[in-house]
Amino acid sequence: MSTFGDDADDGGGRFKPRSYVITRGRTKSTVDLPLETLVKVTPQGVSAAPRLALERKKIVSLCSSPISIAEVSAHLSVPLGVARVLVGDMTEEGYLTSFKPQHAMDGERPDLKLLERVLNGLQAL
Repeated sequence: MSTFGDDADDGGGRFKPRSYVITRGRTKSTVDLPLETLVKVTPQGVSAAPRLALERKKIVSLCSSPISIAEVSAHLSVPLGVARVLVGDMTEEGYLTSFKPQHAMDGERPDLKLLERVLNGLQAL
């Protein structure tokens, strides 16, 4: 099974673009969002959904309720960095709202138990 990172047939006769095509060659967004940040679609994102590119449209549908960036990455089968760029851009454009964990706002390191829960959740997907 291929991923968005592969430039190969996805089994359905469609080709998926490489990661650098999806992010337009960028590896970072102007919005710094930790992987455990929760994101949710805004009314503006819902109304823009029909006009959005495939990956962005899928992000809007995933974010109808709060979901972490790590989960977005897993559901889209894209590398975490790609998900962070897409979600960061969409947050900056007003399509998503983000809820950063308290440690990210304080400049502290993330709680180890939180990281373990995120890892366990990703492995369960």
